[in-house]
Amino acid sequence: MALPFFNGTRKKRDQMLAMDLGSRITKVVHLQRLGQGFALCGYALLDAPIFEKTLSPEMLAEHLKAVTQALNAKTRFVTLTMGVDDALVRHSEMPRLQNDDLRAVLKHNSRAYLQQELSGYVYDCHVIPPDPQAKPVQLPPNTAAGPQKQTVLVTGAKKQLVDDLVAGAKSAGLVVDYIVPGLIGPVNAFERAMPAEFANEVVALVDLGFRHSTICVLNRGELGLSRVVNIGGDKLTQSLVAALNISYAEAEGIKIGMPAEILNDLESQVVPLGRELRASIDFFEHQHDRPVTQIFMTGGATRSPVILQILQRELLVDCKVLNPTNLMQLSLPPQQAAEIEQVATQLTVALGAAMAAL
Repeated sequence: MALPFFNGTRKKRDQMLAMDLGSRITKVVHLQRLGQGFALCGYALLDAPIFEKTLSPEMLAEHLKAVTQALNAKTRFVTLTMGVDDALVRHSEMPRLQNDDLRAVLKHNSRAYLQQELSGYVYDCHVIPPDPQAKPVQLPPNTAAGPQKQTVLVTGAKKQLVDDLVAGAKSAGLVVDYIVPGLIGPVNAFERAMPAEFANEVVALVDLGFRHSTICVLNRGELGLSRVVNIGGDKLTQSLVAALNISYAEAEGIKIGMPAEILNDLESQVVPLGRELRASIDFFEHQHDRPVTQIFMTGGATRSPVILQILQRELLVDCKVLNPTNLMQLSLPPQQAAEIEQVATQLTVALGAAMAAL
């Protein structure tokens, strides 16, 4: 599932850079296609640039130059992701039209289908096929059938922001092939890493980001629900800073290595996150009459066993950390190969974006 806001002059690529432009850390991967699979050839994690409102094309260009130098990849083709503040991902009931026509309808009448007036946006659409196991809707007798509708997964972003990303990448010597919503990165990565579970089970994917956490419920290969929760790793760390009167860096280290005596300070922040995520799962299960059987988690905060334990207790479902490099060949330099297990979960969004582009 690509859902690109920007789709460059597409030719078949065998290599791709993908960058997850996070709020605190930029994650970039270099992926190569090998037959039906992929090889991870390199990755980098760098501090994200600091800016007030929007990231200018000039600042982005300087940042992308630093990223590509750190990775030293030979390809110039890149896929960029947009965070949840910049990209909308929403289900909508829309007429049975082709994708080009659906995008035109959204451009001229976003309020009717997205309940918002979104001027200057670009869109992409993915039609969700009917669930063969869903119960048919029974219309009352003598009810006239109206125009047929279909469920569509809609993504959108401001065209000006898309143009700025393309311009910044061009100034850095890169060619943008795709720009995609970061929220679907874990979905693509999960499909490749665990194809049987993706196709046959109802699972939830939870990404613990810096400012936000996201949950996507997959209903046997289709995105059935997505939601953003405004609690992320930064809020968890800040709670420890305030409670223990320590520096942010010290709190980050403690959060991962979690001594038992500060469990209560962290639990007061993690429990509300778990309850918000559980509410999303309850909503899906009520709407679809189908239970979520497993939860797979990604993001830097998953390195803390205590955070995972608290979330599993609140979610009441088996929680596992997703390794997005599962079933992927690793063609990494020795030092990166030694560290990949520790950082793999942070690369999930970037890897999912690269897989969609390739």
